[in-house]
Amino acid sequence: MGSLEQYQAKRDFRKTREPSGRSKPAPTKKPGGIFVVQKHAATRLHYDFRLEHDGVLWSWAVTRGPSLDPAEKRLAVHVEDHPIDYASFEGTIPKGEYGGGSVIVWDEGTWTPEGDPDAGMKKGHLQFELKGNKLNGNWNLVRLKPRPGEKRDNWLLIKSDDIYARPGEDILEEAPESVKSGLTIEEIGKDNPAIWHSKPRTGDPTKASAKPSPRPGKVAQLPGFIEPCLARLEAHPPTGEDWVHEIKFDGYRMQAHVSAGHTTLLTRNGLDWTPRFGPEIPAALARLDCDNAIFDGEVVVLADNGISSFSALQAALSDGHSERLVYYVFDLLFLDGEDLRSEPLKERKERLQQLLGEKARNGVVRYSEHFIRPGQTMLTHACRMGLEGIVSKRASAPYRSGRTGDWLKAKCTLRQEFVILGYLPSPKRGRDLRSLVVGYHNDDGELVSAGHVGTGFNASNAKDLKEKLDGLEIASPPITGPAAKEKGVVWVKPELVAEIEFRTWTADRNVRQASFIALREDKPADEIIAEMPQDIQDHAQRGAREAKSRKGDAVNLSNPNKMLWPQAGVTKARLLEHYESVWPRMEPYVVNRPLALVRAPDGVEGRQRFFQKHASPGMPDSISSMRDPEDNEELLFIKDFNGVAALVQLGVVEIHLWGSTVDALTTPDQIVFDLDPDEGLGIDDVRAAALDIGQRLEEIGLPHLIKTSGGKGFHIVVPLKPKADWTIIKTFAHDFAKAMEQSDPERYTATLSKAARKGRIFIDYLRNAPGATTVAPYSTRAKPNATVSLPVTWQQVEAGVGPTDFTVGSKVLAKALASADPWADYEKLRRALKA
Repeated sequence: MGSLEQYQAKRDFRKTREPSGRSKPAPTKKPGGIFVVQKHAATRLHYDFRLEHDGVLWSWAVTRGPSLDPAEKRLAVHVEDHPIDYASFEGTIPKGEYGGGSVIVWDEGTWTPEGDPDAGMKKGHLQFELKGNKLNGNWNLVRLKPRPGEKRDNWLLIKSDDIYARPGEDILEEAPESVKSGLTIEEIGKDNPAIWHSKPRTGDPTKASAKPSPRPGKVAQLPGFIEPCLARLEAHPPTGEDWVHEIKFDGYRMQAHVSAGHTTLLTRNGLDWTPRFGPEIPAALARLDCDNAIFDGEVVVLADNGISSFSALQAALSDGHSERLVYYVFDLLFLDGEDLRSEPLKERKERLQQLLGEKARNGVVRYSEHFIRPGQTMLTHACRMGLEGIVSKRASAPYRSGRTGDWLKAKCTLRQEFVILGYLPSPKRGRDLRSLVVGYHNDDGELVSAGHVGTGFNASNAKDLKEKLDGLEIASPPITGPAAKEKGVVWVKPELVAEIEFRTWTADRNVRQASFIALREDKPADEIIAEMPQDIQDHAQRGAREAKSRKGDAVNLSNPNKMLWPQAGVTKARLLEHYESVWPRMEPYVVNRPLALVRAPDGVEGRQRFFQKHASPGMPDSISSMRDPEDNEELLFIKDFNGVAALVQLGVVEIHLWGSTVDALTTPDQIVFDLDPDEGLGIDDVRAAALDIGQRLEEIGLPHLIKTSGGKGFHIVVPLKPKADWTIIKTFAHDFAKAMEQSDPERYTATLSKAARKGRIFIDYLRNAPGATTVAPYSTRAKPNATVSLPVTWQQVEAGVGPTDFTVGSKVLAKALASADPWADYEKLRRALKA
């Protein structure tokens, strides 16, 4: 239980109506709880930021108040713990008493820490999520190192760069009033100075009254089902001031009709699904202050991370947990006899927000917020948060049915519905399905195959799915062409629709790296087409033409099913697929750069594994070579993707690179620090060391990036302009590593020997020499689980990403590749290093 002795010693409770905290609530076992931000006009105006923990409120005085701009780091002075019931305190502390002045509850809600909050408090870094009225998303409290003689415990309150961030905006100015009373700090200061206010704010859903009486007059007749406005898939969000952007929800699209206290929920095809969703949503809509209305929105279930999850929605419906359902409303089509469809979207949403009022925040019916920030920025934030994508809407457009182009969607990963055409049974005991054969209708209305879906099944859904498919079995395939001749397929009537997530389309319009999500009962099979953005269609067509023209140019893998990573199930063909998926990002870092290769022709667990730096007989022409003028040694390099494909053919399981290019061998264009921990140290130690090195590099003005090694540590990379020679680079790297060692000799060593490394982390600066190499970004590693060396953000490292978190074919890798490129600014960050 936290201590309130300091809090109580500072106050005379005979003169102030602040809570005394004499009777403490029992501390909750679950980390997190309520949070509150109180605006406090004391001697100096500030904001008191409080987090519930262990029966008290941890408290910080934030002098300039919280900011939604990640670039704004606000000073937060850690002060004494406060009692839990202080969270509702609003009023005026008498003049002359400690903290005398007016107080309002500027924001309130709940907080959830990442990891152990006690450990974070001790370490001096709290990471947490807020769910409030004004503050939401991820935040950080970071303790500052005290200056000599300083007694205050100073921290920084920092907003994370997520979808709730709003750079350049001032939430303090936009929303100055109390969330409890609706009063400003000036207005509450005019009240009785001893009052402890706790008025509920207008429309507080916790103080809900009975449904208001209907307005007098005739209730207008509602129109019937309205064909919904649909979003067209695009590769990138639109630009321009007329576009607003919303989160793309992962649920059931529902049109709600409310009339005379009765609610009907209709699917996107007009089916009445009201009974399926339980009583909560219909009742909440019926209580709204209107006689009749038509809403457009999405029914979802929010996972623990606050993100909508279709699988969680299906589970809730299956188990009858309708209390978990939330209806996010994003449009208002009809209200009290007035057809609003001809009105601009921005005006319809204003009417919608006014109608929903405060119920729009945390109730079962919620208002879908929109954002006016650049679409690509919104999509980047959405992808970082693990969302499906965004929907962009023309703010001036009326509501028009169909895919008119007024609504556009952009996704983090490709995801759409396909018709199930058949399946391959699994030969393994206890497993029902090996893969599904899926398809869609082409421009002529014919069913065509989109390839196989082989992941996403579990014991429960695979058994249920196979039972459904066996009831639809037919003798001949529902498609024609080469795909219809595949052996071993159990063909079915094309009636079931599955939602599939996949990495990309191939040139022949098949899905790649596809995963089963769920069946979709709300979408008929005869309406399923390929939702392929125009640039992807063009790419697919171009790829098909190029494949025909090249014919024998590409590498033909011998023994493509050769298992290179037996434990991970990664074959030679699967390795080539990996490099195809990462090549757009990998290419700048590996072409025209001397290579060193780890080859394992018999797989990473086989007897043959060797290091190769020079050419050997029979090496494909797509692997180039040159002579090093310094020592006449032959160096290997590649010029394009065909070179990578040739490396795969040779059984290369790791690609290592020089720190310079073949055109400028003597002037390196990067510095690399490789963190190599002693066996007894854990990932947290390595992660802390990486952050420490990043901070030191920032202090001396060197831009830097980071990637996982796929092994024991991280690689910190400093992009350079190729001006200085190897001697200067290596000297700087050595001096930097030595300085780190001298600053903290218990943690770091700049000496290679095992004895010097005991209990420490070796800062390997030796990579910065001619002939020395570092594993390439996006290269695989010869580890049993097929790890990948992946560029990441510093925020990901702070959040807990580990050196071996990314593996070939994993969902976490696919998610990372679908997000914004962490090294997108690599070229812009280059600096010249002088002697």
